[in-house]
Amino acid sequence: MSAFVKFVEQHGLHSAEQLAAAEQSIETLEREGIEIVRLVWPDQHGLLRGKSLTRNAYVSALTSGTEITMAPFFFDPANAIVFNPFTPDGGFAVEGLGGSPNVKMVPDPTTFTPLPWVANTAVVFCDLYLVNGRPFPLAPRTILKNALTALRDNGFRLIAGVEMEWYLTRIVDDMLRTGSLGSPGSPADPPRVAPVARGYSYLLLDHLDEIDSILTPIRQALLQMGLPLRSIDDEWAPSQVETTFDPLEGLAAADSAALFRMATKQIAKRNGYLASFMCTPAIAGFYASGWHLHTSLVDLDKGENLMVPNNNAPLSDIGRYYVGGTLAHGIAGSVFTTPTINGYRRRRPYSLAPDRLTWGQDNRAAMMRVISEPNDPASHVENRVGDSAANPYLYIAAQAAAGLDGVLNKTDPGPISEDPYAADVPQLPTSLSDAIEALDRDSFYRTTFGDTFVDYLITMKKSEVARYDSWVAEHPDPQTYVNGITDWEHREYFELF
Repeated sequence: MSAFVKFVEQHGLHSAEQLAAAEQSIETLEREGIEIVRLVWPDQHGLLRGKSLTRNAYVSALTSGTEITMAPFFFDPANAIVFNPFTPDGGFAVEGLGGSPNVKMVPDPTTFTPLPWVANTAVVFCDLYLVNGRPFPLAPRTILKNALTALRDNGFRLIAGVEMEWYLTRIVDDMLRTGSLGSPGSPADPPRVAPVARGYSYLLLDHLDEIDSILTPIRQALLQMGLPLRSIDDEWAPSQVETTFDPLEGLAAADSAALFRMATKQIAKRNGYLASFMCTPAIAGFYASGWHLHTSLVDLDKGENLMVPNNNAPLSDIGRYYVGGTLAHGIAGSVFTTPTINGYRRRRPYSLAPDRLTWGQDNRAAMMRVISEPNDPASHVENRVGDSAANPYLYIAAQAAAGLDGVLNKTDPGPISEDPYAADVPQLPTSLSDAIEALDRDSFYRTTFGDTFVDYLITMKKSEVARYDSWVAEHPDPQTYVNGITDWEHREYFELF
């Protein structure tokens, strides 16, 4: 093949839809005066990383990709160096990754989006490839795409709706002058913040009105970017907000969740606030936040919802099997749905967060809440297990893979739970350490996601746990913790997520 054939064409990386979207994005560049395009990709933690390219560099990347270091894949959330980049394979058991080589970022032009809060700037999500054209095996967006391809190969599409809780706080001291700036493996001191509301009062409109001045630019930006925003609610705890979106196909839902979190955090910070998707900040009076993932399976060709019951059953047979698969793999999947140490603070009985493998009809105590009516095309299930800081790509991929396995193997979910917190069923892991052990022993996700990726993530998460355990050993007195949360967790997750 000629050396002049561009990387994207050489390896057949863009579909006809993407080629058309590439041309449209170039037209948008010119029409809207876009000068900078942020090329981003989600890392192993669900954080967006990448580069800002000039318009000419972006146009070139549409056909040639653009190189970027794979170095972020060496680091845990605190940038502790978990893998030695200067071994022959970089410690990844992947040939060619020694020495921290570059990988190719290839824009997915269907995601090209002008940013309302940044002048003359757009963002586009990218996929990562090795220089030989093979997908980079540690990229979460690739893991999700593979899971969705397996669904399509069996005649299904995944539809997903995002319902995410988060905290809005006002910055009172950025700590840049007096705090630690951090070092590898030791996060910087996060800003000191103040709550923006007081009192527990679910769905109180006065609370929403108090923070309307900052919610307005966030809401306007989400709508201008075309995200299917459905609602912004006052959640139960002071300063806690819930945001919901209409359903999208699996990959679009993950991209939208990542874009939503990016927009919310950046717009808040520009206005003197800090938005955090950490589960439970170490702030007195705060409560746990979760991410509820609403999903259904639809027929690949007809687009019909395959979970709709046509009798008094809670779901169709396919829907029941889908739930059965999710429950069967719920323990091993905890690292994907709840990837932070702090996220396991939610798993308490009678807390409106699940603590065991249950399903229930419109029951918010169950792990899998069924929302259905006979012949209702909107019938679906809600997985309530997720940490609000979960990686969107891995959370949705784990759901898609487990649900499909249940359908293919006709996995029985067991009886509906009337009292999920009293059900005699297996408990979910209560710590990230326990979740790691469960994933390490599991054969399903190793087969589905590959040993290389699972071993990589386990090693990454063990670093996080080891640093936490060391801190607790030096600070063993729970009386010094705020809201029952360690200072380690707050520094690790509050500003980052």
